[in-house]
Amino acid sequence: MVALQTAAAAGLTRISLQSASAAEPAVVDNAPAIVIGSGYGGAVAALRLGQAGIRTLVLEMGRLWNTPGSDGKVFCTTSAPDQRSMWFRTRTEAPLASFLWLDLVNRDISRYPGVLDRVHFADMSVYVGRGVGGGSLVNGGMAVTPLQSYFSEQFPTVDAAEMYGTYFPRARAMLGVNTVDPAWFESTEWYKFTRVSRKHAQNAGLKTTFVPNVYDFGYMQREAAGTATKSALGGEVIYGNNHGKRSLDQTYLAAALGTGNVTINTMERVRAIRRATDGTYVLTADRIDNTGAVVETKEYGCTYLFLGGGSLGTSELLVRARDTGALPALDASVGAGWGTNGNVMLGRANHLWDTVGANQSTMPVMGIDDWANTANPVFAEIAPLPMGLEHWVSLYLAITKNPQRASFTYDAASGGVRLGWTAAQSAVSVSMARKLFDRINAANSTIYRYDLFGSSNKVFADDFCYHPLGGCVLGKATDNYGRVKGYSKLYVTDGSLVPGSIGVNPFVTITALAERTMARVLAEDTAP
Repeated sequence: MVALQTAAAAGLTRISLQSASAAEPAVVDNAPAIVIGSGYGGAVAALRLGQAGIRTLVLEMGRLWNTPGSDGKVFCTTSAPDQRSMWFRTRTEAPLASFLWLDLVNRDISRYPGVLDRVHFADMSVYVGRGVGGGSLVNGGMAVTPLQSYFSEQFPTVDAAEMYGTYFPRARAMLGVNTVDPAWFESTEWYKFTRVSRKHAQNAGLKTTFVPNVYDFGYMQREAAGTATKSALGGEVIYGNNHGKRSLDQTYLAAALGTGNVTINTMERVRAIRRATDGTYVLTADRIDNTGAVVETKEYGCTYLFLGGGSLGTSELLVRARDTGALPALDASVGAGWGTNGNVMLGRANHLWDTVGANQSTMPVMGIDDWANTANPVFAEIAPLPMGLEHWVSLYLAITKNPQRASFTYDAASGGVRLGWTAAQSAVSVSMARKLFDRINAANSTIYRYDLFGSSNKVFADDFCYHPLGGCVLGKATDNYGRVKGYSKLYVTDGSLVPGSIGVNPFVTITALAERTMARVLAEDTAP
């Protein structure tokens, strides 16, 4: 938030925070370029358009998170959630549903446009961020660049040398990626849980690797020393971090607003796209208030339209536009190629002498890397479980090479979309994760935890994901640079371009692909 506030003080920030009023007649506002969504892909598009001198409007359905609550903090903690935690819920829906089979995790809350949403489909739910900065507000910050060989496998038409020589470094620099100091890591109490999991993996003959993060590790060390306000060391992560984290509002979006050419409208959800007879795009957007009520419906026109609403948002908009006839020339592959990045969460029960520590940082810094195992490729994040007490639990988010894919289909009755993902497809990821962690349990004479994901003794949480990918796959629904097939000056810059799997946390890949798209679009499509 500091970066946005600094830009505002300089007179450069333009963020629309309109007060609610009675519904008004639709109005039409025009901008040369509109970006839907302010997550990774949308933020890149906004910055590069603004730097090119193109007046750009960003439409974000969530709020700007810069106003402290009654406790003086912008975000609430994971352990004491309130209305700020979740998007229009009356009870939180955290990934861990229980502890010792007791409902000790979730809390009743008031309905409010909170920062985290859990979008439910028939057999899969998806966590997404809501607010200026999208998923960057609520993720664990793991800024991992995928293995180049796997990137090439997933994107055979993309020049990998150019990506790894130009666009990945550009993305990492702008995102503020850094790494934990190894010496501090080895000595601090805050990562004892990681060191224990590393030991157990090594006992099974598995290798671990440090992973970078966008959390400022210099700040974290000051937290540990007691000279900075605790955030990662204060139990903050899935409902936002008040300090230390370089979320997009600190980086790309602050720089975009600093150009003076970018405006962000908040609490405005785009629900329809059509094309006017002159070739421009017309967007219908509902403005909501803090109760979720629609207080105004607006229309916007633009020449260039960039979709950065994420895998779910972009896929829904395009599937609806195609199947209602608003954009009938969209490719048949729009909505297809969706996957979970193989996400599965699980916990292991450690021996009494293998204490993980009552104090745990919320930012993961290490993963178990068994991706080279061609029979069972898995990359498993060593995840924190900060409860303020010793619980002897090792927690993981496994990323498996699950080849299963699903499609979004339009549901005329509701006006929304259905996701065709099934429990059988999730079972593929569970089988792969089990093979890896059975090895770890066997080598350490440990067992799984059965009490973390509800009352049914569920070991593997396979009914939600953090990494939704696909739905508008690069080179299928779009050309090789995110230009949507069938229409000119319509672009996708978000995770819907990634074909269901990238093997690691995907936001660095999404950012780098967006940088690649914007470089090409600005050079070829917007030149005078």
